Amino acid sequence: MFLRALLALLLLLPAHAPAAEVDVTVEPLAIGDTFTIESAVLGETRRINVYRAPGYGAAPDAPLPVLYMPDGGIAEDFLHVAGLVQVSVMSGTMRPFMLVGIENTERRRDLTGPTDDPQDREIAPRVGGSAEFRAFLRGELMPAIEARYRTTDETAIVGESLAGLFVLETLVLEPALFDSYIAIDPSLWWNRHALLAQLDALLETGPELANAVFIASSDEPGLAGPAARFAEALQQASPPALRMHYLPMPEERHATIYHPAALRAFRLLFAPAPAPADDAR
Repeated sequence: MFLRALLALLLLLPAHAPAAEVDVTVEPLAIGDTFTIESAVLGETRRINVYRAPGYGAAPDAPLPVLYMPDGGIAEDFLHVAGLVQVSVMSGTMRPFMLVGIENTERRRDLTGPTDDPQDREIAPRVGGSAEFRAFLRGELMPAIEARYRTTDETAIVGESLAGLFVLETLVLEPALFDSYIAIDPSLWWNRHALLAQLDALLETGPELANAVFIASSDEPGLAGPAARFAEALQQASPPALRMHYLPMPEERHATIYHPAALRAFRLLFAPAPAPADDAR
């Protein structure tokens, strides 16, 4: 009788005692700033993401050089490139920079030049808008960054794939826009390799290049060969002030090259100045 009563009582009890309620305050995790620009050039609103990587012991508002990046949305490449900048600055392998990411609206429109290839025109409703996107950077975004933040005169741009194509197109058409150009697995196949085919003529008639340039390519045959030929043409032109670096990375695929190539580029192009030697006296 007692056992039956005890069993009935146990069946009425909950399987687990309810956990004590914990008062948890959740706050947003912010790594930088985000704002929008109403672009008259593009006729649309563009979101901009900014990460500052001040050096150890530097004032929080110390002026920084600026690294611009297309594909710079939070759901795109901004967070992982910001992580590379942060860890590189923290480890002393890169000078402090401000990273400015431009979130896409119509990526294939903004990052491609004109094309007469019907297959190119099939990849998006609108293509061929790189000149307008460059005008947006030059005339609207860069002045906005300079007005909002304390910056130095040094600028750079990094991009992969179609963004790498835009980086190289900007290098040969308007080299003074940035000091350093980083193109990773650039999509030089665009418009039947027209940029590569026109490169010698553009270098001969355009302004002399006085930039730092880093080009990396993966194991993708349609990307590696054109990237190597583009780098070779720049090296053969060899303007005295051009600092050209080409890095084939056949161990990487198109989907894996951005991180290791950007890390190498940052260490090479943005290395801190050597520490002064100790006074031996």
